[in-house]
Amino acid sequence: MSSITLSPTQTLAETKAVSHAAPVNLPVYIYAVVFASFCITVGLIWDISWHTSIGRDGLFSPPHLATYIGAVTSGIFSGYYVLRLTFAGSTEEKQQSIKFWKVFYGSLGALFCIWGAFAMITSAPFDDWWHNTFGLDVQILSPPHTVLLLGMVTIQFGAMVSVIALQNRQSAINTYSSKAISWCFLLSSGFLLVMLFTIASEYLTRHDMHRSLFYKVSSGLFPLFLVAVSRASTSKWGATHMAAVYTIVMALMVWILPLFHAEPKLGPVFNHITNYQSFHFPLLLIFPALAIDWLNQRLQNQQPIVKALALGVSFTLILFAVQWPFGDFLSGPYARNWFFGTTSWYFGSDPNFIFRYDFAPYKVDQGPVLIIGLTIACVFGVLSSWLGLAWGRWMKSVKR
Repeated sequence: MSSITLSPTQTLAETKAVSHAAPVNLPVYIYAVVFASFCITVGLIWDISWHTSIGRDGLFSPPHLATYIGAVTSGIFSGYYVLRLTFAGSTEEKQQSIKFWKVFYGSLGALFCIWGAFAMITSAPFDDWWHNTFGLDVQILSPPHTVLLLGMVTIQFGAMVSVIALQNRQSAINTYSSKAISWCFLLSSGFLLVMLFTIASEYLTRHDMHRSLFYKVSSGLFPLFLVAVSRASTSKWGATHMAAVYTIVMALMVWILPLFHAEPKLGPVFNHITNYQSFHFPLLLIFPALAIDWLNQRLQNQQPIVKALALGVSFTLILFAVQWPFGDFLSGPYARNWFFGTTSWYFGSDPNFIFRYDFAPYKVDQGPVLIIGLTIACVFGVLSSWLGLAWGRWMKSVKR
């Protein structure tokens, strides 16, 4: 049974009434920032597909509008929450918040969302100027996109922190629906994982799955977040849920976007297409995520370094065991369909490119090169897992 701390003015009878009362709905701004995170995720993948299928976009293209909706929703609802708490909040509400700039009160997650919204809105005219000056981007991490992505990640991280703060306070007095909190945390963490994959996707394509660099990048990035979520979640399968949401969102975008018409509006056009070209099919992160959750349950009493060694090495080796042969499958004839989306191809690339459905020799590591590369990837995985454990402990302590 969870302990309940009585406030000076709260009687035992009142506390029992609260603890046995029907859970109330979550604050509206929690749903708003999770929805904003979803809009950002969909808008970003849609924007990449737009560039691959149509080419040049405008400041108010549909994918941009989807991301702007996310930024504006996050900024408005989080800003309103801070202003209401500052000027009309009760003493108890302010005690459960943080004070910043010596005037305002708000949650840590709301602050992240506000800062992220400002960054995203600032990047919009910068990105439009960049396109007008230098033309179409040839990479995801251009200067304006970097500012935009930082804002997106900040909002999505803010959404997750907002939910985790409620989850951690929930252990004191059962005010909100535990199921609603779990779903919001599951969704917000999964949307963040989609964003992380997208940022690093230039090194994580199906053509890179036989390179040690693929596993170095994956091991250095994903365990940090999967381990942290597994540690912070009230569910025994937090990392698995996070990977499941990532898998579902990525797969749905592969299946849905090609249903809509799209034609290139920027030359030269070597690959004549009539529909949206999809983004990447999801990585098989669900399998190492299952291992992370299972190991976290079995190694609860072990030292962090022991847990980090087990988690990091397991992540790398399991990902290698499933993703290497899956890369062969994605390059084969049985994956050339709407389900896996491997027929999608940039309109400016030669459709008869010799390595369209194969691995280029310079993208295949073998022998000592592969072994050394995987060893380095394991080291990255251990370091990433160790940081993830520390971050997860911090997230479990966040209550404001």
